[in-house]
Amino acid sequence: MKIIDVKTLEKVYSEIKEKSIHGKWITLKDIAPLYASLAENIKVSLLGVSEEKREIYKLSVGSGEKRILIWSQMHGNESTGTKAVFDLLNYIKTFGNNQIIETILNNCTIVIVPMLNPDGSLAYTRVNAKGVDLNRDAVDLKAKESKLLRDLLNEFNPHFCFNLHDQRTIFGVEGTTNPATISFLAPSEEITRKLTSGRIATMNVIIAMNTLLQQIIPDHIGRYTDEFYPTATGDNFQKLGHNTILIEAGHYPNDYDREEVRKFNFYALLQGLYHIAISNDFSEYQDYFNIPNNSKNFFDVIHRNEDGVDIAYQYVDKIIDNQFTSTLVKQEIADLSNHIGHTENVFVNKKIKDS
Repeated sequence: MKIIDVKTLEKVYSEIKEKSIHGKWITLKDIAPLYASLAENIKVSLLGVSEEKREIYKLSVGSGEKRILIWSQMHGNESTGTKAVFDLLNYIKTFGNNQIIETILNNCTIVIVPMLNPDGSLAYTRVNAKGVDLNRDAVDLKAKESKLLRDLLNEFNPHFCFNLHDQRTIFGVEGTTNPATISFLAPSEEITRKLTSGRIATMNVIIAMNTLLQQIIPDHIGRYTDEFYPTATGDNFQKLGHNTILIEAGHYPNDYDREEVRKFNFYALLQGLYHIAISNDFSEYQDYFNIPNNSKNFFDVIHRNEDGVDIAYQYVDKIIDNQFTSTLVKQEIADLSNHIGHTENVFVNKKIKDS
């Protein structure tokens, strides 16, 4: 298993980071101008329009036999993957002649949908304009956006898919006191979660991505639950024979804008593509199960009381008057000694001091 040199990536990242998009609220208006500045070998075409007639674009690059489909922001309020995709596109443009990119593009044909749900992205909601969760619409296909993705899947017939999401700040890495900064999943194909050849191949790619990230953020990588969801996109695409890798971008200390996490997301995506490009054997999977499970053991803020009655808060993000706002909302009052706060304060003599 060949892993990309981390030091090289760290040196060039500031050069290829797409600085025009920043923070958590990323809309079609933010990314549309970027399509005109892509590398000449990246083809931009209209995939279709959303329920509210906003454009959904697809990008195509590479000429290899291994077909890879990537999509982001099927949940409108999950934008870290979108930022990572444009960092990847800048990397292709800036370092298109290096060995990594040449290998990927000579061996793979890649299709990318940077923003599947532009209506939800503008409203900063998980669902689309008609209230449909696209990630639970893989069977009924009620939404225009779901139909577009399925039609693309059928037409392109990818060997591998990357399904890019964000996860909440509540997740930690089991057995540690660290937040789950990136979590991976090889989706199940049915309720028993059996190890099919497709799941094994997916796990193999995840092992490569995890190996790279462990060099940078050790013990901050988790494994998302593989409970089977009959209507979920990843589960159904996996069942249809398209090996689907789920990347969940989570929290990193003092990074609520997820600007550090986008970098880790980019590294993982690049490593995954490179591993697929150079590999013909995807049968090794055991180390996938050495990645710790996600655990729900974090709150954004915990106020600790000497009497053992703690107060937990979570940030709630909304768009108010066309501005992104994030407000702390009380969640729980209890003994929270088994939970961790990304920020913790301790009440001493009715005063708060940093713990």
